[in-house]
Amino acid sequence: MIRVGIIGLGKMGLSHFSIFNAHPEMQVVAVCDPSMLIKIGVEKYLGMPCYKDYRQLIDENQLDCVVISTPTKFHADIVRYALSKRLHVFCEKPFCLNANEGLELVKLAKEQGVVNQVGYHCRFTGIFQKTQELLNRKVIGDVYHFMMEVYGNVVKKKKSLTWRSDKVEGGGCLYDYASHGIDLVHYLIGQTQSVRGTSLKNIFSPSVEDAVYSTLDCTEVSGILSVNWCDATYRKMANQITILGTNGKIVADRQECKIFIRNNENCSELEEGWNVFYTTDVTQPVWFYLRGEEYSYQVDYFAECIKENNLDNINSFESALGTDRVIDLLLKDGENARNG
Repeated sequence: MIRVGIIGLGKMGLSHFSIFNAHPEMQVVAVCDPSMLIKIGVEKYLGMPCYKDYRQLIDENQLDCVVISTPTKFHADIVRYALSKRLHVFCEKPFCLNANEGLELVKLAKEQGVVNQVGYHCRFTGIFQKTQELLNRKVIGDVYHFMMEVYGNVVKKKKSLTWRSDKVEGGGCLYDYASHGIDLVHYLIGQTQSVRGTSLKNIFSPSVEDAVYSTLDCTEVSGILSVNWCDATYRKMANQITILGTNGKIVADRQECKIFIRNNENCSELEEGWNVFYTTDVTQPVWFYLRGEEYSYQVDYFAECIKENNLDNINSFESALGTDRVIDLLLKDGENARNG
């Protein structure tokens, strides 16, 4: 049994608690959160210790791994301490607010030889995995353009500001929403090498961006990034990527992958014209469902990597650092545009 400690019991921390503790090969043995209300509830109803200090949690329990789901500004210090104890680490996204800190942690994780993963769950969504398969098979030919869109309704007015819209705690729309889109571009298209024409928009938040628009120049193709977390037409975060190729087009989101092909010589199972794959076509049942199958899949993958000592993780610190570096590029390009 893999012994787990969870640090941070907010929305994502509670979700991770439920999923990790339901996994047949994992057991949550201790948690950490500064809230006295949470401490009382956990110790009374779950019968496990709840610490205020993550160091105490790590030092006083024989853990195999930790799950870090605190506000982003605390990630680097907690990850560093956990790695110093040679624990496997699952850290919520985004990885770090400072790419230099992230680079240090990537090196430390490699030195310690531990499994490390960041919670970019879209890579475990059946539809996006199907999209990657179609792209790898070059079903739509050579890709020449894409558009990555991420929209939601997190910040609805000025009075609704939270730690996520604090520049030094969460980093705003860039870190909370755009990071998902950038990571998905890296998964499906390739690593971003440069950015240009970045527009950073303040809508309700005074110190961070509420919307981000930019051109991403990836290894072989360029595309558009469009992100807005103040869009009242959405109930929750929605990711959609449109990919254009010489033989067709793919439009994919959480629910379906629509693919248009000019000819099907190399993919006889598809019809010329439009084809649709729904999430129910490509998603297998999970042992425990909360928020979406992808959240359980990523935990199962993390557990398998620990069991097999597989350090070649598709959602590793190093992969997430690539996303953090692009965010740095977007910030610099956007500020340069603002300053003329």
